[in-house]
Amino acid sequence: MARTPLPDQETLAKELGVSRLTVKKALDGLERQGLVYKQSGLGTFVSGDIPIRSDIDSPANTVTGLKNEYHNSKVSSKILLFNVEFPDEQIQRYLDVKKIEPIYNIIRFRYVDDKPLVIEHTFMPVKLVPDLDETVLNDSIYDYIHHKLHLKFGHAYRKIRATKSNNYDQEYLDAKVDDPMLEIEQIVWLTNGQPIEYSTSRSRYDQRDYTVLENNRF
Repeated sequence: MARTPLPDQETLAKELGVSRLTVKKALDGLERQGLVYKQSGLGTFVSGDIPIRSDIDSPANTVTGLKNEYHNSKVSSKILLFNVEFPDEQIQRYLDVKKIEPIYNIIRFRYVDDKPLVIEHTFMPVKLVPDLDETVLNDSIYDYIHHKLHLKFGHAYRKIRATKSNNYDQEYLDAKVDDPMLEIEQIVWLTNGQPIEYSTSRSRYDQRDYTVLENNRF
């Protein structure tokens, strides 16, 4: 079956009520992640293999943060790494930053009701999230972004996969060498199309699950 191209940038901008530049940045970000591809003279097409596609909110396809996801529980953090550094080529692509633009490199161990749940490894551009400190890291980065910086998330790409446990998992999550781990890789964009986060989070297979509901249109 022939694929139908997406509407052009001008049409998408009118339909979504945003600028054409915002649409271009969003499409460029999706192309970097392999979710769409461009063919000269034909347009932009959705790739055939998309990890998550859904029109219904669920924990797997919303960007809420752990504190809001477990809003009836006590969520706390242990900071394992908090550095400001320059990005490698991979992070430059994911966050659309130059090699001279500093980024945060953060690893946090997250507890829910004092029980170990997840290890998060997060990269963010310093220019978009200024003055980030340990007080914020011990609370909620997303709350800081939304309520202090007044920034809003536009969309996210998320890939969920099973993987083997590593040394961090075994030390902090009490995972066994042969235990499978649930790993979630994601990129989060602001409403203006600028990537603000690239992260991976890892949980034990028996401690967390995700549900995806799809609304297919035929």
